Amino acid sequence: MKRSGRTLRQRLYGIKHIGGYLCRARYFRGHGVHSPYVYSIVRHVFMSSKLNTERTDLRDALLRLDVPKRRATELQNLVAHCDYTSWSIDTLQPCQMLIATMATTFEQLMEYADYAREQGITLCIMRPYNNAERWAVCSQIIEEHPSTSVDNRGYLLIFNNHLPKQRFRL
Repeated sequence: MKRSGRTLRQRLYGIKHIGGYLCRARYFRGHGVHSPYVYSIVRHVFMSSKLNTERTDLRDALLRLDVPKRRATELQNLVAHCDYTSWSIDTLQPCQMLIATMATTFEQLMEYADYAREQGITLCIMRPYNNAERWAVCSQIIEEHPSTSVDNRGYLLIFNNHLPKQRFRL
C-alpha cells in the first residue's frame, strides 16, 4: 500500500476551512451554467462592477428612478453586451429591452410579458422578490414563456430569442 506522505493533520486542514468555502460559494457565479450565451452574460455583465461601455443613458435613467447603482450599471452593460440599440422603461413601445420597475402593477407585468414574447424582445423585471404577490406573478411569467430566463435576485431577465426553455437562478 502506497502512502501519500502527508500527515493526518495536513489531510484534515481543508476540512477546518470548509465553513469559509461554503459561505463564499454563492459568489462563484457562473459555476454550473452550461449555456455559452448565459455564461458570457454572467462573466461580462453580472461579474463586472464597472461600466464596459461609453454609453450611460440607461444607467442614468435607472439611477433617477432610485435603482441601485450596481443594478443600473449591470443593465447598462447588458445592453452593450447584447448590442441592444433601444430600451424602454415602463412603456410599451418598439424597443429591444423592456424594463418593468416597481411602479408596474401585476396586470401590467403580465401585459409586458405578453408584449415581449410577441415582439421577441428581452423583458427585465426589477426586484422580482419584493413581495409574495410579485414573485407569484414572476413565477407565472417564467413558466409560460418559451425561452430562457435568468434570475440574479435583483432583477429577472426574460429572453425571447432563439434559446431553448431554460431557467437560471444565480
